[in-house]
Amino acid sequence: MPTYEYECQKCGHHFEAVQSMKDPHLKDCPQQDCEGPVKRRISLGSGFIFKGSGFYITDYRSDSYKAAAKKDSEAAAGSSSSSSSSGTSSSSPAGSSSPAPAAPAKSASAA
Repeated sequence: MPTYEYECQKCGHHFEAVQSMKDPHLKDCPQQDCEGPVKRRISLGSGFIFKGSGFYITDYRSDSYKAAAKKDSEAAAGSSSSSSSSGTSSSSPAGSSSPAPAAPAKSASAA
């Protein structure tokens, strides 16, 4: 529910009230011995800040989900590399039983 700011027209008292959007506006000052009319002030809203490189639904996944996804991706990478190495390759020298070296990983900062 939103928080609204109010100001008393008689005594100048500033206060906040948490109200539903359907609730009627407050009309009386909550200060003792005042009972003056109040006016809803225009507020700047909540003070949250977006930080980071991006905000996606996957940014806040649970640790168990991340672990399962990592396991699945490793299994998929392992099965694709084993199926490709089972055939004969023309680029490797004859009689060589070791797999070809992996290509270097590309970094995001390299231009």
